[in-house]
Amino acid sequence: MSSPFPIPLNALRAIEIVARAGALAPAAEELGVTVGAVSQHLRRAEERLGMELFARTPQGLKPVPELVDILPQLSAGFASLRDGLATLTGAHEGVLNVTVGSVFASRWLIWRVNKFSSRHPGLEVRLTVTGAMLDLTRPDLDCGLRFGDGNWQGVSVSLIGGQDFQPVCAPEFLRRHPDMSDLGKIPVIADQTSMLDWPLWLGAAGYDPKLKLSGPVYSDASLAFDAAISGQGILLAADMMSADAVCDGRLVRPFEKPVKGGHGYYLATARGRRESKKLKLFRDWLAEEVPASARGYLFQSSPDAS
Repeated sequence: MSSPFPIPLNALRAIEIVARAGALAPAAEELGVTVGAVSQHLRRAEERLGMELFARTPQGLKPVPELVDILPQLSAGFASLRDGLATLTGAHEGVLNVTVGSVFASRWLIWRVNKFSSRHPGLEVRLTVTGAMLDLTRPDLDCGLRFGDGNWQGVSVSLIGGQDFQPVCAPEFLRRHPDMSDLGKIPVIADQTSMLDWPLWLGAAGYDPKLKLSGPVYSDASLAFDAAISGQGILLAADMMSADAVCDGRLVRPFEKPVKGGHGYYLATARGRRESKKLKLFRDWLAEEVPASARGYLFQSSPDAS
């Protein structure tokens, strides 16, 4: 009977890492071998399969289209093996590792994660805060909270909220600029990292979508948010992210005209990866907490408070 694995598992792992990382060194480091050994793994695998897996280019190794097509399956397969071993030994069951962007972490999650921890005292949440799209097949990551259109390669997603957005500003700024009818003459904070669409909101609110806006420019979303709170200008923000600041009076929504955009916040996991019990608990909590946060639940004594 022929073997279902015509190439050794270590060689298959080397192929997956090199295809994902685009270099030999990461595979050598993860497998604990030399770069030369990884190169031998690839060469022998190609010989056994009777096909090239990588194109050798001046920019490095590029996986051929056939390998690109099956890469999500390979990555998910190795992630499942790691998860299975962790379940067998009980390792990491008490820690949920989440990668998240700075705005979601600082404006929403950090104020609520204690609720999740109180409900599940044996489960610790560890956050990796970064704007980078980290590889969710990594063994030290269980899931990610990402803002975008939800279309990411090799990732399974579920929308949790954040599609509605509108301008916000500090109450003091609104007092200085009571007439918001001419946005072209009012300082508008530009967040260079934002995916929110000013032309979309302007058109929906009855303005010229091509209206020229000007004001302070920030390359960090958290700083842009703080700039709005400090009264530097008006900022386009997702309602989910501005809800707490609006509830406690640090921000106001001068137009009260939310628009639903094509982007939102998603819970993301590596495609094909088994959902662990801890991840399901986190998913269920998000499904409950996100709608509650839109009502300013954080500042209420109970979910039924008025």
